[in-house]
Amino acid sequence: MASPQKTVPPRHRLHANARQFWHRVTEGLEVNQLWSQFEKDARSSYRFYSYGLDQAEGHSRLHRAWVITKKLFWAILEKLSPARRILLLVALVLLFFPSGGFTFADRGGQVHVVEFDLRMWGGLLLLVLLLLELADRVVMKRDLEIAKEIQSWLLPGAPLQIPGYQIAYATRPANTVAGDYYDVILRPGATPDDTRVLFVVADVAGKSIPAAMLMATFQASLRTICSSNASLPELVAGLNRYACTNSQGGVRFTTAFFAELDPATGKVVHLNAGHNAPMLRRSSGTIERLDIGGMPVGISTEVVYQAGETTLNPGDWLVIFTDGVVEAVNTKDEEYGEPNLVRVVESGAGTTPSDMLRLLLADLDGHVGNTPQQDDVTCLLLKKSS
Repeated sequence: MASPQKTVPPRHRLHANARQFWHRVTEGLEVNQLWSQFEKDARSSYRFYSYGLDQAEGHSRLHRAWVITKKLFWAILEKLSPARRILLLVALVLLFFPSGGFTFADRGGQVHVVEFDLRMWGGLLLLVLLLLELADRVVMKRDLEIAKEIQSWLLPGAPLQIPGYQIAYATRPANTVAGDYYDVILRPGATPDDTRVLFVVADVAGKSIPAAMLMATFQASLRTICSSNASLPELVAGLNRYACTNSQGGVRFTTAFFAELDPATGKVVHLNAGHNAPMLRRSSGTIERLDIGGMPVGISTEVVYQAGETTLNPGDWLVIFTDGVVEAVNTKDEEYGEPNLVRVVESGAGTTPSDMLRLLLADLDGHVGNTPQQDDVTCLLLKKSS
């Protein structure tokens, strides 16, 4: 005999449905996480809309507030198409001046009063505008996700296994796609035992899609030139000549650091093309900066690049990073700075590159907090363990 099914009270069923709806909307995030996300989005949006607005110095606080509000309104309005601007203005008029009415007398002399409230129509127009903008955003997001997936194919996957060395790297794009680039490339030598490893970290000027497209051309040309036996200065010079044909007269340049390692001897040939000088932390605790090289690639075909040489000994670290690491700011507009990076490198010198990378990113997150990231963050760590 089948057991009778339990009947769920309507109140419990309603509560369960409400919890399911809330979980679907919030994707399981807690209230504090939602507020943190909203705060970060609000800061990012305000910075986007208010970019370039002056502060109307020399006037009263009330006047400055009025000037900034007016310019911010126009900055928001001009981001819309002309038709959507009209839609927004009409909606705002209906919301701010919602009430109206008129009176009239019929033939019998009786007076009639007609009143109306247009707030509902103003809200509907705003909803229509929101749906139109949301449709554009969904299409753009889908295209950016495809671009992000393609870009991820251009970056190395699991770190290359080199006996006696440990490698770790990570990148965080400020937007969906990034202009930062890192790579670890095996270069053939004169003999099979003469294989060298090229470490590259680059930062394309600009952000988002334009920078990502240039990053892709940088990667393709670098991979092509790496197949030759050219020396490191010759390789970078060839890369620079190609980059100059796609840099819009030097506007879209790329800073980059190259380090070519001979795993057998620990010898490193390095070249800095206008990039943040990497840190070479010796096992003794001294720090050297690798800044020999030349201008960023893509500015001038007349640049002559020079390379430096050093040797990695057991316990030595090579720390390569982009300016997004040291220039990350917090809510007080204070940069993370190289002193903090040095502190993390010193504290994690006895660990592995993967552990130090986690320490660095956690320390960076602690400094930045909810402040929106304004630049791509990339770091590559190399340690000679034995």
